[in-house]
Amino acid sequence: MIILSMTRENSGGAFLQSTIQQLRKASEILNIEPGIRLYMENSKRTLIVSIPIRMEDGSVKVFQGVRVQHNNARGPYKGGIRYHPDVTVEEVTALAMLMTWKCAVVDLPYGGAKGGVVCNPKEMTKTELERLTRRYTSMIYELIGPLVDIPAPDVYTDSQTMAWIMDTYSQIKGYQVPEVVTGKPVSLLGSLGRNEATSRGVAISVRETAKHLNKPLKGAIVVIQGFGNVGGFAAKILHEMGAKIIAVSDSKGGIYKADGLNPASLLKFKAETGTVVGYEGSKVISNEELLMLKCDFLIPAAIERQINASNADKIQASAIVEGANGPTTPEADKILHEKGVLVVPDILANAGGVTVSYLEWVQNLKRETWTLDEVNSKLESKIVSAYAAVLETARKYEVNLRDGAMLLAVGRVAEAIKLLGIWP
Repeated sequence: MIILSMTRENSGGAFLQSTIQQLRKASEILNIEPGIRLYMENSKRTLIVSIPIRMEDGSVKVFQGVRVQHNNARGPYKGGIRYHPDVTVEEVTALAMLMTWKCAVVDLPYGGAKGGVVCNPKEMTKTELERLTRRYTSMIYELIGPLVDIPAPDVYTDSQTMAWIMDTYSQIKGYQVPEVVTGKPVSLLGSLGRNEATSRGVAISVRETAKHLNKPLKGAIVVIQGFGNVGGFAAKILHEMGAKIIAVSDSKGGIYKADGLNPASLLKFKAETGTVVGYEGSKVISNEELLMLKCDFLIPAAIERQINASNADKIQASAIVEGANGPTTPEADKILHEKGVLVVPDILANAGGVTVSYLEWVQNLKRETWTLDEVNSKLESKIVSAYAAVLETARKYEVNLRDGAMLLAVGRVAEAIKLLGIWP
């Protein structure tokens, strides 16, 4: 029984269509030949697997998994693996395509991929998750490898998940292959700075946006939807940069505090209680209310399609910096552009994670270990350079930043395909 596209078929399908729509728009502006555009619209490979595992109560359950490899014209496939009850093939395909553009924007020698397993990790034991991960790894084993496809953590997967994948792959190979995944524990040759890399990239993007808008970052009002790994660390880093975080949310609700929240204290509170709701001195607000708060920077760092045609006209932020993948629909983009709201797209703003994944991979290939300062310095250089390149492209074609990022990325991938040729 294939259930990969049952729960969120419409949502996943709409996400994929909007992603393809962005590609077509960029291809048209760049006058890319139809054959190469069609090449980029289609993923090179999609593997769907059934994953049987024995649960701790003795029963056997079969989970559905997928790995989508979109394009490898610029290098090995790169992309995370997510565990979520609402995973669909369409969603994973869209995310794989976005990974291709993200790697190209930051000029990493990678193509895009993504993986997912339909499950609810919150209802599974650690032993069951290990069994699931190792079985899934064994079933996609022939498609991954340090020079072929390098997975990483995503929604509800983490460094422990990557350690299991690394060990399973290495056991089959007969020797340790740390460079087969990134986002590993530091004790297993993971990189320093990887846990907060996406957040740091978001924070750097906010800082660069403040410079672009001639706004001081010190005292800037910031609202963050999603106080998980990305949103939580981004809040902490931005607070250290001098910004004021007035509202955040998680899956259980949102909170607001006009004179500013203390992210470090809030992270501790959430670790103890499981939610930001109830934090001392804060007012409970809904997710919709949070998105509509007046602020300098709104950071959607939850899931896709949160800013859409139904709420875009009510958003009062000066700029949106996308911490999540695909949080803004094309319809919302148009409304925001007409309102004069600057949107820094996901493929630029949240590229910090894949950038440090690349740095981890290079360290592993060389069997070297870099200091945190070295990693953060290289990350900053990549994001700042990419931001400047996107701005330059946007100005050249007189388009917004999302279109500028897409034009830069699609142009780089199309050029690689054209130079390689269609063989045979």
